[in-house]
Formats: sequence, C-alpha cells, structure tokens
Amino acid sequence: MNPTVLAFLVLYYLVVLGIGYWAVRRGAGEDLEGYLLGGRKIGPFTTALTLQSTAMSGYMFLGAGSAGYAHGYWACWYAAGDIGGGMMNLSVIGRRMRKLSQIFGALTSIEYLEARYPHPFLRLYSAVMAIFFLMFYVLAQFIAGGKGMEIVTGLPYWAALLIAVGVIICYTFMGGYFAVAYTDLFQSLVMLFGMIWIFAATLSAVGGWSTANAALAQMDPTLLSTWGRGLEFQGKWGLVAGAVLVFSIGYMGWPHVVTRNLAMNDPKSARTAGVYSVLWNLFFVTTPYLIGIFAIVLFPKLADPELAIMKVATELLPPAVTGIVMAAIMAAIMSTADSLLLQTGTFASRDIYQRFLNKNANESQMVWVSRALVLAIGIVGYFVALLKPPSVFSIVIFATSVFGSAFLPVNFCAVWWKKANVPGAMSSIIGGSITAIVWQMAGLDGVTAVHPMFAGTIVSTVLIVAVSLLTQQIAPVPDHILAAMDETAKLGPIPKKMIMGADHRISSEASQIGKILGASEG
Repeated sequence: MNPTVLAFLVLYYLVVLGIGYWAVRRGAGEDLEGYLLGGRKIGPFTTALTLQSTAMSGYMFLGAGSAGYAHGYWACWYAAGDIGGGMMNLSVIGRRMRKLSQIFGALTSIEYLEARYPHPFLRLYSAVMAIFFLMFYVLAQFIAGGKGMEIVTGLPYWAALLIAVGVIICYTFMGGYFAVAYTDLFQSLVMLFGMIWIFAATLSAVGGWSTANAALAQMDPTLLSTWGRGLEFQGKWGLVAGAVLVFSIGYMGWPHVVTRNLAMNDPKSARTAGVYSVLWNLFFVTTPYLIGIFAIVLFPKLADPELAIMKVATELLPPAVTGIVMAAIMAAIMSTADSLLLQTGTFASRDIYQRFLNKNANESQMVWVSRALVLAIGIVGYFVALLKPPSVFSIVIFATSVFGSAFLPVNFCAVWWKKANVPGAMSSIIGGSITAIVWQMAGLDGVTAVHPMFAGTIVSTVLIVAVSLLTQQIAPVPDHILAAMDETAKLGPIPKKMIMGADHRISSEASQIGKILGASEG
C-alpha cells in the first residue's frame, strides 16, 4: 500500500475520532434526550448534512457506480429521485414531526409512532422490523468497507473486512447523537470533495462528455438510453416509478433518517435545512452514477462492477488525492454505519427492552442491551459479509424499499390526516412491509414490471386510508392527539402546557454510557 494513501486514511480516522470525542464531551448531555437527540439543538446546516450523509452511505461509492456500470443511463432514475429526497422529507413532514414529537415527549421514531397511534403491538412490530432491516443496512456498510479496504491496502478480503468492521464499531462506541451529527457534518464535506475530484479525473480521462458518449454508442448504443443495457427496462414504468420513489419520498419512511427531524433545534429549521440538502445533492447525487457509466469506457471488462469508482480513483488519481478519496469512501460508510448502529441499539433498549421486558431497568442493564447488540451485530455482520451475499446495491434497495413501504404513509398521515387511527396504521405498516418483502423475495418485480417500493407503498397507502375510514366509530383518534395535531399546524413555540414530557426512567443510560466512554469528567 502506498504510504501516502495510508497516511491520509490514518489522518482521516484521527480527525473523525477527535470530532466525535469533542462532540460527546461538549453536547451529549446527561439526560436521555441529550444522548439520543443531541438535546434537540442541531442547527439546519448540520441537520441537512447529517441527514444526507446518513442516507447516502457506502452505497453511493459502490452501489451507485455499479448500477451505472451495469445499466448505463438507466441508473440515473435513482439519482433523479434522490436529489430532492432530503427536501421532500424536511418540507413535508419535518417541521410538523419535530413539533409533534416534542409535544409527545418521543425520543425515537418508533416511540413517536406509538404516541401518535397508541397501541403497544404497533411499537413492538415496528421496532422488531426496524432492527431486522437496519441490520441488513449495516451489513451493506460492512461489505462496502471491506471492499474499500481490500482494494486500497491489498489485504485479503477477510482481513480488510475485519479492519473496516473494527473501525466502524469502535467509532460507534463514541456514542450519542450529538457526536454522530457533527462527525457526519465533517464526513459529508469529505464525501462531496472526494466524489467531485473523482468525477473531474474521470471526465478528463474519457476526453469529455461527448467523447465518452460516442465511445459508449460504439460499444452498446442501448447504454445511452433510459431503458438500460439491452433495453432491459423498456416500457416498464412500474420499475421506473419505484426507482424514483425509493430515494425521493422514501426518505420519509426511513427510521434512521426521520430521526433527524426530531433532533432539529427549531421546527422552522426544516425549511432552511431542506435548501442546504438540495444544494449538497445537486453536486453529489448524480456524480457516482455518471462515474460508473464512464468507467465502462475506461475498464470495459471490470470483474466486479461495485469496484468501478474505486478502480477509477486508484488508476487515475495521484497517491495523495487517492488517500483523500479513500477517506471520502470510508466517510460515506462510517457516517451511515454509526447512525444505523446507534438507532438499532436505541430501538432495542428503549422500544423493546424497557418498553416490554423490563420497565424498571437500571442503568447497567440498559447499557448492556445497547452495547451488546452493537457488538452482536458487528460479529454476526462480519461473518455474513465474509460469505459475500448479494451486492451492496441489492441490499440497500431491499432494506430501503421495505422501510418506505412500511413507514412512509403512517409518518405522512401522522401529521397531516386527523382520521388516521390505530387500525389503519397497524394494517398499513404490516401490509406495506409484507408486500415489499414478498415482492422482492418472490421476484414479482420481474414478473409484473412493478418495483417492490412502488407496490408496497400503494398497498400501505390504500390500507391506512380504507381501514381508518372504516373504523372511525370503533377506534376514534383520542382528543389529546387531535389537539396536538392542531398545534403542529401553527407557527411559533409550543405552549408549555401542551408538552407532555418524555419518559426519562432510563435517562441514567446516557450518563452511564458517557462514563464508560470517558465522555464525562472523572
């Protein structure tokens, strides 16, 4: 491995760990709201970039490049939806979700759903499903990290994967949303800088856009179409719709993304954060797909399409720049992995263990649940990743499709539709998630030409509307929820009498974790 590249990677790791340690000491807080949501004091710029860096993940450096390499310009359908995904989430549900969650005292996205649709089974099912598919998402980050370290260090995959997983887990143990948010801010800037540099080098190597397209036309003219290589997706508008929706409106259903709504310093920050989100996406989102497409010209016989972007970086860039780019790749992976692991531990400890198994759990028990799950996911994820399961692209699309199908309609209706009730929400979450899972596992997307995300969202939307309307008489929405929804529609601060307050019976968890991590004095 080139020592210059190694030096940049080591420097990057030290900076990230330094920011994380500073953030924990400065803002993690001694109460649970401080630990899980950064005390609800994350500004719009940081909110936008932690949201985007978390949403993007290592997928953008492996999956997006692979999609472009495999399908040509068809892959840009995913980018078309992704550019406005963050703004869609922040502008449609962000401000109202922020207010409603504070009124209810909800500290997790699953706890928020139970407060809006009060039934314990809804919380149990949602939490278990979220943990399960967040583990899939974490697995994708492990694979991405392993492949990245393998190509840079020259180590065998198992050793590279071990290093990547070890770094991710150690970094996550820094703990706390405040730390995650500010390290994500730094990492998002590194990601943007690295991706643009790779794109500039790629465009120069292929002789410009027109020259590259001419070369692609000679190799296979169908690569230039929006229907994929060999016109594989021609006329399949259901797949096109799903590709656009999964990364546009899909954001509103991702538990690890909507948590950013809860943590904003002010509901009004949603609008400003949405603008920052789009500006960042305009420069970042389409770029990896284009690099993958142009890599066909540079490396027409690449054995593993997921390495397209890293292959371009290592072949075209000088060592110093390659080090920065590899840091950007690890930034994309780590900025998502830390959030996913934090959310997984949170759901397990607060939404399952404390809510259903041990309401009087003490601080050491809660710490054990949170940290043990993170460690277990790391160990299991490592061995599963060694088997090299489906591609990062496939895993991410699968997990995000299930999340969007399950939670998008209930999150939207939670703040916009007063008639959305418990039976409607439960049927929507269960029906939408099962539809997306079955659609994917049974290969129905190939048979029907309808994307799993599109099918699942249609089912979950129909269910929440139909079932809620049919059950209004037997399951009316409680008056306190209707009053809270009225308040979310207003501008200005929330009246103190409206805030119901969070259940802080496990607030000592934050303090105890802080002590374990050395985040507090003494």
